[in-house]
Amino acid sequence: MKINLAILLTLFRIAAIPAVVICFYSPIPNARPIAAILFGIAAVTDFIDGWVARRFDQTSRFGEFLDPVADKLMVAIVLVMLVQADSGWFEDIIAMIIIGREITISALREWMATIGERAHIKVSMAGKIKTTLQMFGIAFMVYQNDILGIPIYKVGFVLLVAAAVISVYPLKEYLDASAIMAIVVLNTILGFVQDYRAERAMAALKQLAVPQVRVRRDGVVVEVSAKELVPGD
Repeated sequence: MKINLAILLTLFRIAAIPAVVICFYSPIPNARPIAAILFGIAAVTDFIDGWVARRFDQTSRFGEFLDPVADKLMVAIVLVMLVQADSGWFEDIIAMIIIGREITISALREWMATIGERAHIKVSMAGKIKTTLQMFGIAFMVYQNDILGIPIYKVGFVLLVAAAVISVYPLKEYLDASAIMAIVVLNTILGFVQDYRAERAMAALKQLAVPQVRVRRDGVVVEVSAKELVPGD
């Protein structure tokens, strides 16, 4: 496996997660603003690594796998920290929606890959907008402190709510694609069942085509196929 610049940027995003966590819980002054800046720098690499991979032909299977893993780790971990530090029922619900959506998308991608349909699932514009709003929203909420009288935490929360709402649209695309595949699989199963029933029906008809007769054989009344009749029955 060759490590290129695009993969290094993605690995940096993963490595930044512990640094963000440590700063977030650190007792030093301005700990949360520092954590927000680190998160923001890591989030920027999410946009840069894809561009670098396409621009300099550095796309790879490993990079395609690692990039969404880094995004989901960073988002899920920081959302859990925010819920723990600034817990409120609405914040909890938004975190549940976003994390639940990420788990669902990952599962659907994996399933589509197993049936050879992953190539039909592409990142939509709505998904890109969702990611941008989500990254800015989380960074602002981590920062927490007001700037020039602007409530940065509330601004971030609004952006995060918008990201949660927009995330429903790409999820619908995945579900539509998986629903189509589910219908195809169901039709295949129904076709198999119908063929099986048809074979059973044909076998039953063949049995009916050969009449059964009752005869006395060796002093005992028995039922045999007409084909098995012998002189003396």
